[in-house]
Amino acid sequence: MVLIYLETSEGQLKKSSAEAAAYGAEVAKKMGDKAEAVFIGSDGAGIAEAGTYGVQKVHQITNPELGTFNIQAFAAAFTEVANKIGANTFVFAKSSNADSLVARLAISLKADVATNVVDLPETSSGFKVKRSLFTGKAYAYAELKSANKIVVIRKNAFTAEPTGSAAPIENVTVSVPANALLVKTKEVNKATGEVLLPEAEIVVSAGRGLKGPENWGMIEELAKVLGAATACSKPVSDMDWRPHHEHVGQTGIKVSPNLYIAVGISGAIQHLAGVNSSRCIVVINKDAEAPFFKSADYGIVGDAFDVIPKLTEAFKKVL
Repeated sequence: MVLIYLETSEGQLKKSSAEAAAYGAEVAKKMGDKAEAVFIGSDGAGIAEAGTYGVQKVHQITNPELGTFNIQAFAAAFTEVANKIGANTFVFAKSSNADSLVARLAISLKADVATNVVDLPETSSGFKVKRSLFTGKAYAYAELKSANKIVVIRKNAFTAEPTGSAAPIENVTVSVPANALLVKTKEVNKATGEVLLPEAEIVVSAGRGLKGPENWGMIEELAKVLGAATACSKPVSDMDWRPHHEHVGQTGIKVSPNLYIAVGISGAIQHLAGVNSSRCIVVINKDAEAPFFKSADYGIVGDAFDVIPKLTEAFKKVL
């Protein structure tokens, strides 16, 4: 059986989890097996949506002490459900929580692990998956030989198309060992804003080409019109023009939106490492030789102070 780990945001199924659900359902189909899912916590109003992507049942673990993420406790809970239903293939969408959880589950489930997976497995002779390496600059094929297998898919690597109906939810209480509950969460502070960067479908990002923090109003206005999140390059956050939680790149947040608009950013390799899994990249820069144009799907050579206001007005007319 294939078991998929689901995450939510404000009670609704995350886009990345919808992709994992669709991926897991296709894997199950290839193996002639069933696809089920597990969700841990109480904030799961939208988890039944996983059924529209092919999941046949969602096991919701409702222990009150599992209301906030705890690596040891969540790993113990997941393992108990996995063993109970006889699952042997596990699908996760990449996230900070999933990354830490998978490392522990690999031990408790004695499983082989493949991360950054970008395609369905080849199952005709074994179980082989295609992985993205070096921030998307190369690919490798990994064969998972253990009886239990964990696959972590990269964001935007698999399209989730709803075709079915809501999945039935089975409430489950598990026996979490006391030594897995030694860490207590006293408070959770989340980044606020109209659109949170890690989950954004559209990101409008800017760099030193804006010349100063006082010019960010046009970036925020464009983002508001598009329903997008705002981001920035590392030098901008280092100079305190923008908050550090908006820094996108190798040492900042890695994003995978459907649309990434880069304004006044040269396109250093460190920045590309954080955005190159975006589905579509649009670069706006007055320097026609800016390296970012080589990675762009679309480019505009022009002064941001001329282009952005015109672009914003054009979007206002059609959105």
